[in-house]
Amino acid sequence: MTADTPAFTPHGNHLIAGDWIGGGDTFTNDPVDGRKDTFQFGTAAHVDAACTAAEEAFWSYGYSARAARAAFLITIADEIEARAAAITEIGSRESGLPAARLEGERGRTTGQLRLFADHILQGHHLDRRVDAALPDRTPFTRPDIRMIQRPIGPVAVFGASNFPLAFSTAGGDTAAALAAGCPVVVKGHPAHPGTSEIVAEAIHAAIRKCDIHPGVFSLIQDGGRALGKALVEHPLIRAVGFTGSLAGGRALFDLCAQRKDPIPFFGELGSVNPMFVLDAAAQARGTAIGEGWAGSLTMGAGQFCTNPGIAVVRRGDAGDTFVAATKSALEKAPEQVMLTDGIAQAYRDGKARFDAGKGVKPVLQTQSDGRTAQPNIYETDVKTYLHDDTLGGEVFGPLGLVVRVDGPDDMRALAKELEGQLTATIHMDDADTDAARALLPILERKAGRVLVNGFPTGVEVSSAMVHGGPYPASTNFGATSVGTLAIRRFLRPVSFQNVPGSILPVDLTDGAMQ
Repeated sequence: MTADTPAFTPHGNHLIAGDWIGGGDTFTNDPVDGRKDTFQFGTAAHVDAACTAAEEAFWSYGYSARAARAAFLITIADEIEARAAAITEIGSRESGLPAARLEGERGRTTGQLRLFADHILQGHHLDRRVDAALPDRTPFTRPDIRMIQRPIGPVAVFGASNFPLAFSTAGGDTAAALAAGCPVVVKGHPAHPGTSEIVAEAIHAAIRKCDIHPGVFSLIQDGGRALGKALVEHPLIRAVGFTGSLAGGRALFDLCAQRKDPIPFFGELGSVNPMFVLDAAAQARGTAIGEGWAGSLTMGAGQFCTNPGIAVVRRGDAGDTFVAATKSALEKAPEQVMLTDGIAQAYRDGKARFDAGKGVKPVLQTQSDGRTAQPNIYETDVKTYLHDDTLGGEVFGPLGLVVRVDGPDDMRALAKELEGQLTATIHMDDADTDAARALLPILERKAGRVLVNGFPTGVEVSSAMVHGGPYPASTNFGATSVGTLAIRRFLRPVSFQNVPGSILPVDLTDGAMQ
C-alpha cells in the first residue's frame, strides 16, 4: 500500500446475484495484526437464492459466445489488477503471507483467467467431432452425427485456506467454470473473508461492465459445515470444486455421492509428494539436493499441497551427506507465520505424531508456539515406514521425513505401497538410468505429476500441467485443478444427430468448423 492509498474496509456482506446482502449472525476474521473485521454468516437461504440465480443465469451465459466469455474473463483480471494494492494489504493482514507472495499469487490468478480466455477462443476445449452422413452405406445408412463439449450448469466452489487468491474466489476452479459457461457460487474460506470480498467486488464490476446476468457469480461467506452441506446438496448445483483437507473433502464427496442425483466432486485433498534420491545423484550432489529440499519444504511455511514431505535415500555416506545438508539448511530457516491458528495447531499435532513414533528419530527438532512454525525433520527405515500407516500421512507445514533404504528394491517396494499422490520426484544422474526406468512406471500409477531433478512446490499453469492424482490426492484421477485441461471438469459431451444447421450450436456448424 502507498501512503495515499486507503486500506480496504470490508462491509462483510454476501454478494448474491448482484446485490450485497447482510443480516443474521456474524463472525470476525483473525488478522495477524491490525483491526478485526466483521462478516455475515452464510445460511441455507443464501445458498438457495444464489443457486436459483445461477440457474437463471445459465440460460443466457451457458449459451453465450466464446468471445463474450473470454472478454468477461479478461475484464475480471483487469478489475483484480485495478485493486492490486488493496488486495495485497488485506490478503497479507488476514493470511500472514508476505506481500511478495501475495503479489505473485495475484499474477497467477489473473494469468489463469487470461489463459482460459485464450483457450476458449481457440476452441480446443470443445473437442468437436463429426461423422458425416453416409446415405449410400449398406446395409444401413449412417446419419450425420456431431459431438461437442457443453457446459454442465451451476458449479459450487470452496475457497482454499492456503491460496487466498489463486485457489479461492476467482481462482482456478472459478476461472475454469466461467470459461466453460458455468455460473459459479463460491463459499468463501473463513481464513480470509476480506480478501474474498474484495475479489468478489472485482468480479461484480466485470459483470456490470460486460452486461452479464448477475446470477453468474455469487459469494457466500463462511457458514460452517451446515453451509457447505446445503451448497453441495442443492439440486441446482451440478458439480463441486474443492481444495482442502482430506477429512473435510471426503465428507463433502460423500454428500455429493449420496444425493438423489449424484454429482461429481472434484476435490484436491492432500499429498506427501515423495522424493526418491537415487544413488549416483546422492553421491554426486547430495548436499545440493538436501539444500533444495529444505527450501522447498519451508516455502510458505510448508503450507503447499505439493510440499515434498518424504525423501527416500539409501543408507550410507551419500545419504548421510544429504540428511546433514538438509538439517543445516533448515537450522538457518526463520520462524514463519502460519495461515491460521488452527493450521498452526494441526502442525504441532502432526509433529507430536512423529515425536511419539516408534522407530522414528529426530534429526532436527524444534518447538513452535502460537501461529508460528519452525521446521522439523525426522528419520526412519523402510521397514518401520511400511508397517506404520501414520508415517505416510500429510503434515501441513515444514516437516519432513527421511526414509532410509538398502537399495533400488526397497525404493520400489516403498513406492508400490504409496497412496495416491499429487507429485512424485526422482533425483537421478545418468548412472541412475536403470533404477529410474524401473521406478518410473510405479510412480506413474501413483501420482498425477512425475518430476526429475526438481522440486514440486511451484505448479506451472499451462496446457500440459496435471494437478491431481489417485485418491486421496484427489477424488477424480482423470481431472486436474490447474491448467487448461481443468475446464473439462465442467463440460460434458453431447451428440447431435441429423440436427439441421439452422438450430445446431454455432460452434458445431459447418462454417464454424472450417
